Amino acid sequence: MAQILVRNLDDRLKARLQRRAKRNGRSMEAEAREILRDALNEKLPPAVGFGTASVAMFSGGGVFLDEPIQEIRGIRMEIPDFKS
Repeated sequence: MAQILVRNLDDRLKARLQRRAKRNGRSMEAEAREILRDALNEKLPPAVGFGTASVAMFSGGGVFLDEPIQEIRGIRMEIPDFKS
């Protein structure tokens, strides 16, 4: 098992840890382990498919612009050459 040493712990924080450990019937060390375990126990969000994520991202209010989109006129569109 690994060990860590925490230096320069504020006296008030140490006192709070002592009270919490006593309230939970643990040593200060066991209480610190429990706090770290709880804090680092990551809850990963459930994986969703692309479609579900897309609908969630784009559903709702739609697109609102302060100014209308200007039309572009007079630009010649060229078909790309996919053979070369």
